[in-house]
Amino acid sequence: MSFAYIIDDCREHADSLSQWLSLFNYATRVALGPLPAIEALAWRIPDVIFLDIHMQGMDGVEVCRYIRRDPRTAEVAIIGMSSDTQPALVERVRLAGANGFLGKPLEFEALDEVLQAVEKLNQARRHPALMAKAHLPHLRPAH
Repeated sequence: MSFAYIIDDCREHADSLSQWLSLFNYATRVALGPLPAIEALAWRIPDVIFLDIHMQGMDGVEVCRYIRRDPRTAEVAIIGMSSDTQPALVERVRLAGANGFLGKPLEFEALDEVLQAVEKLNQARRHPALMAKAHLPHLRPAH
């Protein structure tokens, strides 16, 4: 079973995503806001992080940069999420280190597509010899 962190300051959004991820055989941990998320990463490194971009205090772009600076989490797949899908924001999220972006409200098919790409990325990271042979699609923004 794969493991995902959901970082969102809205309990309803986080719980909804958690339920969807369970359908894809993911165990989840919800962190309601940036500080609980950073604390949670000290306990377990997930296979993927779903990161809300607009949160109180520290926004998701800063959280993403923080995650990328930590050697333990530098390679974890990060998917930014926001109802704001302006190209400039999506680019800021990408430049901060996110592997992909999902617009809110989330669409089940887009989530499925992102999870398939994350799984390919994680398999290649676990088996570096396959990395050179495998063509990995870039995670792309989903609408």
